[in-house]
Amino acid sequence: MGMFLLWQDVSEIEKKIEAAPDSAYEIGLTIGTYLPFVVLVLVAYAFYYFSRKSRQD
Repeated sequence: MGMFLLWQDVSEIEKKIEAAPDSAYEIGLTIGTYLPFVVLVLVAYAFYYFSRKSRQD
């Protein structure tokens, strides 16, 4: 089910890129699509790092 939702989002992104007026819109769309995932990974790593560090002390 999760893969289906992910695939569905990718197809929507591809449609938006095809209809993009210029390359700057494509770049902004790509950054806006992947940025939330990158931020979530960084936050999760920060929680992991600080949790591990506090257990060692």
